[in-house]
Amino acid sequence: MTVLVTGGCGYIGAHVVHALHEAGQKVVVVDDLSYGKPTRIEGARLYGMDIAAPEAGERLAQILRDEEVDAVIHFAARKQVGESVEKPLWYYQQNLNGMLNVLTGMVGADVKKLVFSSSAATYGVPPVDVVPEDVVPMLPINPYGQTKLFGEWMARACEERYGIRFCALRYFNVAGCGPVELEDPAILNLIPMLLDKLSQGKAPAIFGDDYPTEDGTCVRDYIHVADLADAHIAALHYLERDERKYDAFNVGTGEGTSVRQIVDELRNVTGLPFKEAIKPRRAGDPPHLIGSPKRINEEMGWHAQYGVHDIVQSAWDAWQANPEHHIDVEHWSQES
Repeated sequence: MTVLVTGGCGYIGAHVVHALHEAGQKVVVVDDLSYGKPTRIEGARLYGMDIAAPEAGERLAQILRDEEVDAVIHFAARKQVGESVEKPLWYYQQNLNGMLNVLTGMVGADVKKLVFSSSAATYGVPPVDVVPEDVVPMLPINPYGQTKLFGEWMARACEERYGIRFCALRYFNVAGCGPVELEDPAILNLIPMLLDKLSQGKAPAIFGDDYPTEDGTCVRDYIHVADLADAHIAALHYLERDERKYDAFNVGTGEGTSVRQIVDELRNVTGLPFKEAIKPRRAGDPPHLIGSPKRINEEMGWHAQYGVHDIVQSAWDAWQANPEHHIDVEHWSQES
């Protein structure tokens, strides 16, 4: 099988490319290199392009034909909740046009299998503590989540009209690292943001400690990126089936961990005696979001293998392996 991965040089994408290579698949990557590096996908052919550009659909169709691609995994998108609130029109332009071009390319090249990087942000503030995929109504509370939900609708419409086999994976909070060279390259997710502050000798930030949760900080379902990569391989196999009961799956553990618990675990793993700073809430953050993994457990046989300690330890190991931001633990001190 030949798989095209959009955004394959990024954090999650590179882990999936690695997993695909491990599974013996040929991989083609399309990436604008705004966050990733080509060195992260050795062994894959890379096409540099912006999939949200007006001409991208036709170009993608040509790549799909030339490379004889069998399936697409679509990651390339903007993904910051707060930024989406500040720049809603740009998020709609980037994420919806990107999805439109991927589907246009697939239809033009007659490629029939798509795994879509969706998000738990599609649920908004659900009425239950542990969210199943069929919770209703789905009311995302930020433009990022809206673009992901609409992307699912777009793919579902193309499945009905063009016969594209479609599977949306709704991730929760992805963290950790597999091979250390695949660390999260952007300071956009929680643990890299915390580590970046520690590298500067500054206090890591907790955005809001007055949420209606046990310790006042947001509670999330943290999933190890290596587990998530395995879920994409399972999804590709799922699309091979003639009979498929579902087209949307949570990818999580079913367990909630608060931001403060992540901070405490980071303190334990690093051994650094840091103090955190409490900042105002970020716009668009729901207080509590945990996903039920029952559907993916039963339908694909996929189960998360790693816990919070594994996630934080692997992120720390990858951070320390990079000489650009290695922290000298013995001589570290925090600014007063």
